Amino acid sequence: MPYTYTLPKSTAFTGTGLEGYAFGPLRQNDLDVYYIESKKGHDTFMISSKITRTYYVLAGSGYFTIADERYDVYPGMLVEVPPKVEYTYSGQMTLIGFARPRWFRKNDTHTRWNPDVTAREKSSLPGHEPLLTRLVRKRIAGKSPLGVFLRLNRSLWRHIPSDLAGRGLVRSYGRFVHSVARRSPREQAFSTYFLRNRPALKLIQSLVDSKKSGEKVRVAVLGCSFGAEAYSVAYAIRSARPDLDLKLNAIDISRHAVEFARRGEYSRTGAEPSISMIFERLTEAEMDEMFEVDGDTATIRAEIRKGIEWGVGDVGEPELFDRLGVQDIVVASNFLCHMQPPEAERCLRAIGRLVRPGGYLFVCGIDLDVRTKVARDLAWEPVPELFEEIHEGDACLRSHYPCEYGGLEPLDKTRPDWKIRYAAAFQIGVDRTSSAPAGEAREEMLIGGGRK
Repeated sequence: MPYTYTLPKSTAFTGTGLEGYAFGPLRQNDLDVYYIESKKGHDTFMISSKITRTYYVLAGSGYFTIADERYDVYPGMLVEVPPKVEYTYSGQMTLIGFARPRWFRKNDTHTRWNPDVTAREKSSLPGHEPLLTRLVRKRIAGKSPLGVFLRLNRSLWRHIPSDLAGRGLVRSYGRFVHSVARRSPREQAFSTYFLRNRPALKLIQSLVDSKKSGEKVRVAVLGCSFGAEAYSVAYAIRSARPDLDLKLNAIDISRHAVEFARRGEYSRTGAEPSISMIFERLTEAEMDEMFEVDGDTATIRAEIRKGIEWGVGDVGEPELFDRLGVQDIVVASNFLCHMQPPEAERCLRAIGRLVRPGGYLFVCGIDLDVRTKVARDLAWEPVPELFEEIHEGDACLRSHYPCEYGGLEPLDKTRPDWKIRYAAAFQIGVDRTSSAPAGEAREEMLIGGGRK
């Protein structure tokens, strides 16, 4: 039985302004202990029904707002927040948090957004959702009726042949089930794979292939998590064009994930499933090309790491544009689906600003209604090459449909908007009135005249 505890590798909770890690489970079953890195503060004001929370300030400075009163804090101070009192905190601080009794569902009521961290409508707060969303979260005898509905359908859907799932009434029923699943609570996930969507990586190789030898290629990988996506993109470009000057910015909101990714060291038999499963889609040859293996540890090779800059940032904040500048290619996949649609839309619009005119945006793992709306509003041009292959390229997303909110619906060419709805790669800032064919326009804008 352990008497000491180390900081976990995975976050227990994240927000726009913070990330938190939970120690344990402790032998004191009525106590939670958290390590909290506050970059801006807690996203919301909230009221606890039964839990008393105590915070010790380790580093930094900021303030707590408790019962509409401001309390400035600095290292060495202790803050106690009893139940039934509205509070939040703001500032760049490192905190140790204690909760007694342990956190339980429905303890917290989120009353309003913290303006120091985010500016959103009250209707997007938990507790102010549409009726169907509230039904998804409703509990009867400790269980969600719609949660039971989704579990039953998950079992049912596994037995439906794939060719039947995309037809008529079955397809319509699948859309209904997915509409229910999309109202489930969402949270960020850090599990991923190397070479997760091979057709998307192949298209990236094609886009840079006509670059001149020694030419600079600017790429940003957002939501890079533990580094698999960024290293996969770097590997794909280095494999196809090792002569290019690759400048790749890898960004994630989690400082812990970024530091882990920066090291580029992965355990092949790690205790955390999110890490040990990361190699599942690699062949032995690819494993040898990407990693130096020493016992249980696989380390990304130096030639792949070259040119990668790692950073902590919020993709929805305008400061990111000022930091990175415009990019030839931006990859923003598999994290927007974990946001509520209004927040995902706001972030996606901001992400589009990072792509230089004629550049490319790759965005998988997102609510398709959100992606379609933004792409149409901003006149993004779907890239036709490998269109269907990229849509089908991540078996994980497809397997989650229709019973998980992040599941990817089957491609349906009977929809009038299918060419934009199912596109995962877009060219940004294309002048559609140009007389040049789309392919020629893409090459001229991104490539700059062809390879010499």
